[in-house]
Amino acid sequence: MASPIARIFAVIFLVLMSGAATAATKNPATSAKTTHRLLIQVNQNDPEIMNLALNNATNVIEYYRARGEQANIDIVAFGPGLHMLRSDTSPVRERIKGMKEMAFPGTLRFSACSVTKKGMESREGKPIAMLPEASTVPSGVVHLMEQQEKGWNYVRP
Repeated sequence: MASPIARIFAVIFLVLMSGAATAATKNPATSAKTTHRLLIQVNQNDPEIMNLALNNATNVIEYYRARGEQANIDIVAFGPGLHMLRSDTSPVRERIKGMKEMAFPGTLRFSACSVTKKGMESREGKPIAMLPEASTVPSGVVHLMEQQEKGWNYVRP
C-alpha cells in the first residue's frame, strides 16, 4: 500500500502531466489545422530571383503538405520585379500558370503593385496587362506592411 506522501506526489504528477498535455494540444505549432502564412517579395527584374521566389513557394507548400498542414503564400511584385507578373515580359509565365493549383488546400497568390503598374503604363504610353493568375493591390510595399502586421512571415529571396 502506498504512503500518503506517495499518493500526494502521484496526484501532483498527474495534474502537472494533464496540464502539459492540454497546453500541447492548444499549441498552434502542434495543431494539424495550423495555417502558415508567407509573403515573398520580388522587386528585381531578374529571372533568377523570380525563379528563386517560385522555388521558395514550392518548397514551403510541399514541406507543410507533407506534415498535413496548410501554407498560404503571397508573392508580391513591385518596382522592376513587376515584370514577373506582366503578360508581355514575364520570363516565368509558364511556371506561374501551373502553380496556383498545386498549393491546394493552401493558397498561392500573386500580388501586382498598382503604383508600379501605373508608372510603367505612363512611361510606356500603353496599358499593361497582368498575367491572369495575378491580382492587383494598391501598393506592393503597403501590402507587405499590412500583411506583416497581421502576422504573416516575410522573405526576400
